[in-house]
Amino acid sequence: MNATVSHTVTSADGTTLACDRVGSGPALVLVDGALCHRKAGPNGALAEQLAGSFTVYTYDRRGRGESGDTGPFSLDKEIDDLRAVIEEAGGSAMVYGISSGAALALEAAERGLPITALALFEAPFVVDDSRAPVPAEYVARLSELVAAGNRSGAVKYFMRTGVGLPAPMVALMPLMPAWKGLKAVAHTLPYDTAFVVDRQRGEPLPTWHGVKVPTLVVDGGKSPQWMRNAMRALAQAVPGAGYRTLPGQTHIVKAEALAPVLAEFFTTA
Repeated sequence: MNATVSHTVTSADGTTLACDRVGSGPALVLVDGALCHRKAGPNGALAEQLAGSFTVYTYDRRGRGESGDTGPFSLDKEIDDLRAVIEEAGGSAMVYGISSGAALALEAAERGLPITALALFEAPFVVDDSRAPVPAEYVARLSELVAAGNRSGAVKYFMRTGVGLPAPMVALMPLMPAWKGLKAVAHTLPYDTAFVVDRQRGEPLPTWHGVKVPTLVVDGGKSPQWMRNAMRALAQAVPGAGYRTLPGQTHIVKAEALAPVLAEFFTTA
């Protein structure tokens, strides 16, 4: 059993970020998506699966869990947060991101952070007409709900309009045990949206010429078609990137299905 070590790092703007470290081997940083943090989300279980081969770092993105938050928000600050964790990991690291965390990790690699290999699971881009693009007022409406303290409304709007879940499913979400946890980090939804909204218009992706490291794009075989189309497009938009599909998996990917694929990639990258 690998012992988890909890600690903190300080970002460039002075924000304290809570981190966990587990395992031994080359440094690997895991980046969460929306409404998750290191004690509530898929990366905790994934870290345990990978700890036999890597020193795995998970962290609470700003405003979540035990991390602080210094306003106003900007993309640069979240990039600096990841930079601080990589510095703590030894100055360079492999990076895995899921959902909006994949978009964050991709942007960080594009900007030249010391990332030695990059794996991305289902960045929520919309690249064609296989689903409706997010509406023009999406960011403003989500921000209004957060500013008004309507956390339930913000989560519901994000799930319905951003994720595209059916209305009946969203209506039942407050009955779920996880609902309280989702509301607790609802104020950070605009942070996630900032990393993906420009790629949710139903338009072709640009080419990420700045990503110079080995990259793997992964999706689930049972994920929505719009998301799988986007991941195939992303694999083409990052020069030299590989592409894998995990049979039977969805956006809520199981650690035991994903970990072997990541371990193989990061070991040979």
